[in-house]
Amino acid sequence: MTGNLNFFSSIWDIPPSPVGLPDGLQTNAIKAGSVSLTDGITLRHVLYVPNLAVNLISVSCLATDANCFVAFSNDICVLQDRTSKSPIGLGKMHRGVFVFQPLSTATVASVSESESYELWHRRMGHPSSQPLIHLPTVSVVSPSLKTICDVCCRAKHSRTVFPDSTSRAMDIFRLVHCDIWGPYRVSTISGTKYFLTIVDDYSRAVWVYLMHDKGQTGTLLRNFCNMVHTQFGKLVKIIRSDNDHEFDSQPMTQFYNDHGILHQTSMVDTPKQNGRVEMKHRHILEVARALRFQANLPIEFWGECVLTAAHLINRTPSAILKHKTPHELLFQKVPSYSYLRVFGCLCYAHTKFADKFAPRSRRCVFLGYPPGKKGWRVYDLETNQVFFSRDVKFEETVFPFTTPLSLSPTPATTTFCPAWDCAEHPMASPPVIGGDTPPVTGGDPPPSPAATPSPGLLGITAGPNPEISSSASPPSSPTAPCPTLGRGKRQKKVPYVLKDYVCHTAQVLPPASSTPTNGSSGPRYPLANFVSCKSFSAAHTQFWDAVSSGSEQHSYKTASHDPKWGAAMRAEIDTLEANGTWTIEDIPPGKKPIGSKWVYKIKFNSDGSIERYKARVVVRGDTQVEGLDYTETFAPVDKNAAVQAVAARHRPPPSVAVSPPPLFTPYATELHLEELQPFKGISAGIGWVAWIDVLGFDSFERAVESPRNWFAKLSTALRSYGFLQSHADHTLFTYQKGDVFLSVLVYVDDLILAGNNITACSSFKKYLNDCFKLKDLGPLKYFLGIEAARGPRGLFLSQRKYALDILSESGLSASKPAAFPMEQNHGLALASGPLLSDPGPYRRLIGRLVYLTITRPDICYAVHVSSQFMQSLRSQHWDAALRVLRYLKASPGQGLFLPADSPL
Repeated sequence: MTGNLNFFSSIWDIPPSPVGLPDGLQTNAIKAGSVSLTDGITLRHVLYVPNLAVNLISVSCLATDANCFVAFSNDICVLQDRTSKSPIGLGKMHRGVFVFQPLSTATVASVSESESYELWHRRMGHPSSQPLIHLPTVSVVSPSLKTICDVCCRAKHSRTVFPDSTSRAMDIFRLVHCDIWGPYRVSTISGTKYFLTIVDDYSRAVWVYLMHDKGQTGTLLRNFCNMVHTQFGKLVKIIRSDNDHEFDSQPMTQFYNDHGILHQTSMVDTPKQNGRVEMKHRHILEVARALRFQANLPIEFWGECVLTAAHLINRTPSAILKHKTPHELLFQKVPSYSYLRVFGCLCYAHTKFADKFAPRSRRCVFLGYPPGKKGWRVYDLETNQVFFSRDVKFEETVFPFTTPLSLSPTPATTTFCPAWDCAEHPMASPPVIGGDTPPVTGGDPPPSPAATPSPGLLGITAGPNPEISSSASPPSSPTAPCPTLGRGKRQKKVPYVLKDYVCHTAQVLPPASSTPTNGSSGPRYPLANFVSCKSFSAAHTQFWDAVSSGSEQHSYKTASHDPKWGAAMRAEIDTLEANGTWTIEDIPPGKKPIGSKWVYKIKFNSDGSIERYKARVVVRGDTQVEGLDYTETFAPVDKNAAVQAVAARHRPPPSVAVSPPPLFTPYATELHLEELQPFKGISAGIGWVAWIDVLGFDSFERAVESPRNWFAKLSTALRSYGFLQSHADHTLFTYQKGDVFLSVLVYVDDLILAGNNITACSSFKKYLNDCFKLKDLGPLKYFLGIEAARGPRGLFLSQRKYALDILSESGLSASKPAAFPMEQNHGLALASGPLLSDPGPYRRLIGRLVYLTITRPDICYAVHVSSQFMQSLRSQHWDAALRVLRYLKASPGQGLFLPADSPL
C-alpha cells in the first residue's frame, strides 16, 4: 500500500476498505492499481491510502507477483528469480525494517545475451566464482551478490581441513602422487568399483582410471609412466603413495629399480603425508557429486561423473597456479572451452536411418568427453546404450532424470564437435583396461525398432472402455455416422466360464459425466468407476460407508489431540486403576523395565454407527525376554475355512462378541514396566514424575504370555458349558444337545457365536457374560477385514475395504486396471538384474495379498508365485506384485458367494 498516486502505472476505484494504523486509528483505501518496482517486477492490487506517509510491501505478495524467492539475513534480504536463481532485488535494514532497492543490471553477472554466469557455473562442474573469472577466451563477470548454489552446498560442504603443504616440485612429472579410491558399494555401468588417481605435483593435473579391482594398479601406473615419456619427453622421477600393497609389490619394486624411480611412502596411519592426492580425491568427489546432483543421475553413473570431474578440473584455473589451468602448464597453451556442455543434460544424437519415416535422432543424456575421440559420450534413453557421436544437439536446461521432458523456450544449441588438438589427448583419462567399459557403439546409434501395439490395449473388457468414453466427442456435437468397426474394434464380453467368482455386488460402471477428459486434470482411471454398492441393502451400505470412513489412529502423538481418543485413553487408565492392575515400585536391582505403547481401534454397531473408540495399553513384546518375562506363548487364531463354514451354515446369522480378557486373566510372572507416555487426566496416584519409576504387574493381559492364559480360561468355561474342542481347528468349539447346535470360533479375544436356535444362543451369551465382561456387537458383518453380507440367496464374503486400503497405501488408486493378475509366460524365476536393496515393502505387500486370498481365489496363483522371491527380489518381481494390485482395482469388491441352498 502507498499514499503516492505517482507510483501507479494503472489505477481503479474500489469500495472503501478499512486499514488499521500503528497508532490505533483507522483510515480507508479508496483505490487500487499496479506499481512497477523495476523493469521486471510489477506489483498488482496495490492499495492507495491517502496521507499514508510510508510505502509498505507484503513479502507474500512480492514473492507471488515477482515469482521469486526472498532470503533474509541480519541486515539484508535478497530477491532471487525462481527460474534462473539470479538476484533481481534487495532490501537493506533501516530502523528495524527492510527498505527495497532495485538491483541495477550492471551488478548482475552476465556473459552475453544467451550465456549467464549460472550457465558457465554448471558447465564447468560448479567451481567457485574466482576460477570462472579467469577463464581464458571466455568473459565471465562475477555476481556482485554472493548467491547460494544448492548443488554446491550438497556436494562440497565439508569440515575444516588440515593446511596444505606449501612446497612444490620444480618441473612437471618430477613428483607424482598416487592413491586408490574404493571399493564403492555400487558398481558403475561398466562394472567398476575403484579408481586410481595420479596427480602431478607441479601442474596439479590429475588422471583418473576406473578399475574393477586393485590388481590393475601396477599395469595402469606403468602405462602412465610410458605415456609421460612418449608424449611429454619427461621421466617420472618420484612416485609418492601410501603403504598400499599394490604400490609396493615385488613387480612394482622391480619396475622402480629398472627405471630409476624413487618410491616414497607415507607413515602408517598418516594419510596427511600423502595429502596432495587425498585433497585431490576430495576435489574430484565434490565436483562429481555436484554433477550427479545437478542431473539427478542414478548412482550407477558415478564413474562417468568422476571421469568428467577430472576432465573439468584440468581445465579450471587455480589460485595455487596463479589462476592458470593445469592444462596450460602441461601444454603451454590455453585450453578450448567451446565444446563444453552441461553434464547430464538432455541431448539429441543424430542416427543413421534405414526408413524414410524413421526418427533422425535419439533422446540421450550427455555423459562427458571420451578420450582420444572428437565427439561426445552420450547415453541412449531408449536402448540404454552408451555410444559416441559428433552430431549432437544439446538442451542444457533440461535434465531427463530430474523431471519429465519439458522443453524450455530458449533456443537449443546445435553443434558439431570441434577438432581437438591431438596433443591434448594425454590429458584425458585413457580407456580403462580389462574390458570395464560398457558395450559402446562407435559412431551413431542404430535406428529404433518400429513401435508395436501395447499388450494392454488388446485385453478383453467387460464393459465400456473408460479411455474411449473420456475421449469421445460430446453428444451435442454433430458428427457423421461412424463406419462399421473392423477386426479388433468389436466390443468383447467375458466368457461365461470366467464368471465363477464374479461378485454381483461390484460391477464396472461406465465413466460418469464428471470424468475428466484427456485434456483436463484428474486421474484417467478414477477409482469411483470401479466401486459400487448398488446391490447392497440400504442398511448394509450405511454400515460399509461407516467402516470405510473410520479413521483409526496409529500414534499417541496424534491421538492425544483428539477428544474422542483422549476419552478412550482416560477410560482405559481408569479401568486399570480400578482393578488394581499395577503397583508403583522402584526398579529392583538388576531388573530392566520393558516398554509399552497405545493401540487404537474403532468398534462399530450392527447398524454401522460407531459403538465406541477403544484404546488399550499393551506391553511391547520385543522388549520381553524369554525365560525371564515369559515361558510359553500362544495366541488362538482361527482358520479361514472355519470362518467361512461357520458364517455360511447357520441361521440366524452369527453374531460377534468381544470379551476383554486382561482384567480376568491371572498372570503368574511379575513384570516391570516403564511409565506410560505422558497423558493428561491420569489420576495423580500413578505419579508420572521420573522415568526411573516402574510399574510392577501382578496380572496384566497384554504381555506376551497373556493370550495363552486367556485361551486356557476361556476353554475351561466352554467345556464346563458342554462344548467340545475340535481337533482340526483348536479354536473351534461345538455344542450339540438334541436339535440345538451351537458353535464358537475364537480369534484371540474376538468370538463368533453361531447356532440354529435363538433362545439357545441368548442363554449361552448370558452364561458368557456371567463369566466375563462380554460386549455383543450384533450380527456378523465385519470381522478381521472380512465383510459379510447375507441375503435370501446366501452369504457373500469380500474384503473390499482391505483391498482398497492396499491400493491407497501403494499409491495405485488412480492406476490403469489390468485384465489379468499375472502375465502369461511370466518367467519370473529367470529374472536377472541387480537385487533391490530394501525388500521390506515387497514382503509386507505379499503378506497382505496372501491374507486377501481368503476371499479372492482368483489371485492365489499370482500371489504364491510372487511369494517365492522374498530373499532375491528384483524389479521384475516388484512389477508383477504391482500388476496384481492393478488387477484388484478393476473389481475390489469381488469375493466369494456361498449359496443358501448349497450343501457346502
